[in-house]
Amino acid sequence: MTGLRSDADPLFLSFQLALAGRYSIDHELGRGGMGIVYLAREVHLDRLVAIKLLPPEKASDPVIRERFLREARNAAKLSHPNIIPIHAVDETDGFVYYVMTYINGETLSQRVRTRGPLTTSDATRVFREVAWALSHAHAHGLIHRDIKPDNILLEYTTGRVLVSDFGIASAVHDQSSAEITGTPEFMSPEQALGKELDARSDLYALGVTEYYAVSGKLPFEGKNATEVLARHVTQPAPAVATLGLPVGRKLGLLIDRCLGKEPGQRPASADALAEQLSVALEQKRELPAALRAFVKRSSRINRGAPLVPLAVTLLGTPIVAFLGSATSPLYGMASGLAWLVGGNLVAGFGYLVHSARRSLRLGFTHADVVPAYAAEIEQTREEGIAELGHGSSWVEKTLRTVARVCGVTLVGSALAGFLGAPTRIMESVFTLSLMIGPVSGTVYLTFVERRRDLDAEFWAKVWSGRIGKFAFFLGKKLLGRKTPVVGGTHRATELALGLASESLFEQLPAAMRRELADVPGLVRRLQQDAQLLRKQYDELQDSLAAAGEAAASAEYSPVRAERDRVHEKLGDAVRALETIRLNLLRLHAGSGTVESFTTHIDAAAAVSAEMEQLLAGNREVNRLLRYPRDVATTPA
Repeated sequence: MTGLRSDADPLFLSFQLALAGRYSIDHELGRGGMGIVYLAREVHLDRLVAIKLLPPEKASDPVIRERFLREARNAAKLSHPNIIPIHAVDETDGFVYYVMTYINGETLSQRVRTRGPLTTSDATRVFREVAWALSHAHAHGLIHRDIKPDNILLEYTTGRVLVSDFGIASAVHDQSSAEITGTPEFMSPEQALGKELDARSDLYALGVTEYYAVSGKLPFEGKNATEVLARHVTQPAPAVATLGLPVGRKLGLLIDRCLGKEPGQRPASADALAEQLSVALEQKRELPAALRAFVKRSSRINRGAPLVPLAVTLLGTPIVAFLGSATSPLYGMASGLAWLVGGNLVAGFGYLVHSARRSLRLGFTHADVVPAYAAEIEQTREEGIAELGHGSSWVEKTLRTVARVCGVTLVGSALAGFLGAPTRIMESVFTLSLMIGPVSGTVYLTFVERRRDLDAEFWAKVWSGRIGKFAFFLGKKLLGRKTPVVGGTHRATELALGLASESLFEQLPAAMRRELADVPGLVRRLQQDAQLLRKQYDELQDSLAAAGEAAASAEYSPVRAERDRVHEKLGDAVRALETIRLNLLRLHAGSGTVESFTTHIDAAAAVSAEMEQLLAGNREVNRLLRYPRDVATTPA
């Protein structure tokens, strides 16, 4: 950490004289309202330390001095990997100070100033580690009161995040005065109003800190501290999603929640916040190279070339084309065209089966494809936002409008010509639209392609639908009983249990597989329903998070009840899959029987039936919410 030379500073000289023999001060690292930090070497242990000195004008006040020592000693009791350890708290010759571990790194504010805002993954990791530190401190009854980028350090060698100055802010300021503790730009509304604080005040300050970390700017600024504090109290913070930044949706929602005006709008605790951040990090986990290659290239007939229509890419089989043209004179043009199109479709599907078989050989199943494509599309979306921002530019909007107008004009002109003799004006309009429409449409799609991977979105639908499932089904048949390499990817619990159960089932003797023929289908149903329930649970959670404090009101009680019901059924599905897997393991070990397994199969089938009913009911609710006219026109 770059420091400030202070050898000629009278305070430096007198402080060093007081510490002679115990600490050898090298230079000043920085200073602020809470004190001056020096880099020093502890003589007896020969190690670098950082010493924070209470400013002499503050130390002369016995109330502030005692409070500083008390809070520093309380902070010294904290022992956590993400909290800077305090080794000693002392006063010598009128100097009041504490000694802590020296961290070779930079503050979060320095990191953002020198290299710009953090990526979603880095910001989520920093956010989570600070939440861990706060959770530990809060569990010991200590509120930080001054969370800000300057009090968060990033260690160079390990990347570890450490928090400093727990509780010190309230000790330095004289509470008998009208002075408000903390830094105005990072204060919670209740802190700005001088109200009693709890742990959720730290979560607000952490939300402001993360807002700064991902954007490089503060949610509230003003000409002076009073103006900033007033905005914290009265104005809602701009939602992260409106900033036009490549910030992940879950991270943005969590930051927004932390910035709730009322403590009840924020996460219930730092531990709960850390848990949600862990989920977000799991979802951002990098895909294995083989799965990335599948998503980007080998799963697409056009090998990832942008804006290549499927109809064009399927016209690459010259043999089929030859057969089509050769049969035209014999059976007619329609038959030849059918040969051409049908043959190319078969060839294209054959490529999909080949790609699925290769993926299976590497240990990746159809269950891995959908989340892999989702991750690819999300990453492309973030990159597009980073480059171009949210929404369409005026150029895109103009091109889209021109393309639509030309399309409507072409259809109208064609109908008019069909119904009556076309006029010269109609022919001119038709020709002009035919020239301009395709060009403007193509250029518009090119612009859109910079923000969204349209090709990936198309193939995601192909592979997640019946075509993709059938391709993997045939690929598995062609693979036979060969043992695939285990794919190194993170899977949701239901996917991991389903894959393990299918593998165990296939290794059973043929006679036993015939007796338990319903098991694979049941496992797949449970797995698919659990995936849908998990997605629905996430959507309900996001809706409640976006509602903020209103989520606790009676208006949202049906949403909360539905979320809890979905979560309960998800747990039932996972337990049913776990039971099936354990019974299969017992069969392999010789400690179980098919007869005993049958009872568990029936119970799992009942769970599956319940989930199907729940999902069917939810689909109907979603349909009614999407088309409210259906409700309005239904007779009472």
